[in-house]
Amino acid sequence: MTATVSTTVSTLDVPGARLHFEVRGQGPLVALVGAPMDAGSFAALADLIAGDHTVLTTDPRGIRHSPLDDPAQDSTPRLRADDLSRLLAHVDAGPAVVFGSSGGAVTALALAQARPEQVRGVVAHEPPLIELLPDRDELHRQTDELIAAYLSGDVVGAWAGVMGQAGITVPDGALEMMFGGPRDPRDVADERRWFAHELHATTHWAPDLDRLRATPGLVIGIGEESAGQLCDRASRALGQALGLDPVLFPGDHTGFADDPDAFAPVLRTVLDRLR
Repeated sequence: MTATVSTTVSTLDVPGARLHFEVRGQGPLVALVGAPMDAGSFAALADLIAGDHTVLTTDPRGIRHSPLDDPAQDSTPRLRADDLSRLLAHVDAGPAVVFGSSGGAVTALALAQARPEQVRGVVAHEPPLIELLPDRDELHRQTDELIAAYLSGDVVGAWAGVMGQAGITVPDGALEMMFGGPRDPRDVADERRWFAHELHATTHWAPDLDRLRATPGLVIGIGEESAGQLCDRASRALGQALGLDPVLFPGDHTGFADDPDAFAPVLRTVLDRLR
């Protein structure tokens, strides 16, 4: 059972947005970031490692409690990395280990390239780096199609495309149950923003491999249950390009949220290595 951890909730004005962020614990700074996943997605994991770490979580720009001046602005890895850089400077707890998952892993890699002095380690968990894959042109075409499907109103069809492209199998009828009925308006708004303004830029981002090779403490994470999935392929391609063996974490693409009790000990081992 996770002990209750005191959490400080604040906001930070950044160019074009106001960022919601949360800080808990005390010790070396760790940032847990997602895209489009918000701070709440990492809350349980943050509680588990806050006993001996200062843990920063945030809602990325345009998501949940982080409103934009211009709601039509796209969310790019460069912008999100700049936001994270400003948050780390604001918290002022020293260089951080940044754990990023999915689009948040792309954010973390973009930060490592732009502001390496702010990180003492980066754990990139399943970044969707389509640009590193040999079938990237076909994958980009599929992404454009599923974005168009969503924006045309075919929500279930778009999610079927996402799961199919990702290589994730879902039970018959599950997508209709998850996305076909009444839903929380905030969830729908965040989902629409991801499709309309975040997915394209995130999946088209290409890492600077030379800069990443010079990044100390770079770790590539893959879910044990993600074998053969798109982000497993992309993560392994990054590892091969950088000469790094990936670290296996419990679960699949969302293991940090699905089973934080199993995920935390593996992350803690990595954090201890990066001290």
